[in-house]
Amino acid sequence: MPATATPTTTVTSTALPPAAADADVLFVRAVETAPHVWTFHVTVQHPDTGWEDYADGWDVVLPDGTVIKPEPDSPFTRLLLHPHENEQPFTRSQANIVIPADVTVVRVRAHDLVDGFGGREVVVDLTAVSGPDFEVERLPEND
Repeated sequence: MPATATPTTTVTSTALPPAAADADVLFVRAVETAPHVWTFHVTVQHPDTGWEDYADGWDVVLPDGTVIKPEPDSPFTRLLLHPHENEQPFTRSQANIVIPADVTVVRVRAHDLVDGFGGREVVVDLTAVSGPDFEVERLPEND
């Protein structure tokens, strides 16, 4: 009986690169509470697994790269104090974010304990009412 060839299959990995586990900003709501003072409500998604790997903060970043920190000693604009394994995505807020009068656009980014920054960021146009992934509520202008 002649030998028959056994077909072989080559498996190529289609796993996503590690960046796929980065913390992503999904949505931002910016509310002006006083002239140039804002509260940001930021929705973040990250596959938190516990204290070893979780989204641990988010930042509001000016166009020149300056990170706004209401608490100067904080590592982020908003420090996230615990994992959110069972609450994804989640929204956390930070008040008293002072943005200079001449700044009209900010970037919001999230950080995770293992991979740092690198996930999806949201650019917020503070002069617009909304965009695809943000809302802005400004104080009424005085005439």
